[in-house]
Amino acid sequence: MSPSTPVSALTIAGSDSGGGAGIQADLKAFAAHRVHGLSAIAALTAQHTRGVTAVHVPPLPFLQAQLDACFDDFDIHAVKLGMLANADVIHLVADVLEQRCPTHIVLDPVMVATSGAKLLEDNALRAMRQRLLPLATLLTPNTPEAELLLGRSINNGDEAEDAAAALIEMGAGAVLLKGGHLLEGNRVIDRYFDGVSREEFSHSRLPVDAHGTGCTLASAIAAQLCCGLSLANACEAAIDYVARGLQGGYHPGRSEVMVLDHFGAARPA
Repeated sequence: MSPSTPVSALTIAGSDSGGGAGIQADLKAFAAHRVHGLSAIAALTAQHTRGVTAVHVPPLPFLQAQLDACFDDFDIHAVKLGMLANADVIHLVADVLEQRCPTHIVLDPVMVATSGAKLLEDNALRAMRQRLLPLATLLTPNTPEAELLLGRSINNGDEAEDAAAALIEMGAGAVLLKGGHLLEGNRVIDRYFDGVSREEFSHSRLPVDAHGTGCTLASAIAAQLCCGLSLANACEAAIDYVARGLQGGYHPGRSEVMVLDHFGAARPA
């Protein structure tokens, strides 16, 4: 990417006042990949490394204004979707994406924070299935999120592979099913499926409690797509980026929860 022809990535997600996840993590990941980062804040959270204490959803006309401002002035090559708290927000975002047709849409179906706090209202699940999944170039659920989307449990690797295929049938262009919640020995296996080819990306399970990994993974994939990687290669590169971020992670708050070292994880130019 040349400075004279910048490519932008847009995150539409929730803001994390603690700086470890959400919009803040997305913008760090974009910057670490030398992609110009844009943001449309769909929710505000009062949040730190110990949990979420409050959530505020801005008025829909303000979210619309943010989205129009971004799309009217920037070459947006990839959009990352994160916390979209209710059905009205999801429908508005889907309407804009259908109108604007960005090249890539990476959907991280954020439903529950690492702390266990619920981030998605009940009426939003159907809207996500019906409106956002068919727009997604890539869906990046963890196991509990995939279980909610499918309405069934996932207990092992074989069931995870079946779940990825079922999410494709629901409309997603491709799926990266994250394996951190499955107990498969001392390895974490993330499974990619695009309806034709399957890939498995395996990393050692680190003995850490980390914050913002899902947000970072999806935004790093979006950034890699902006840099010209194929979808499967973007997933692999982003998984490696998150692993490096975890290895250099630190504890800025008073809990044992770690946040990622984004710039330490960035590859040299």
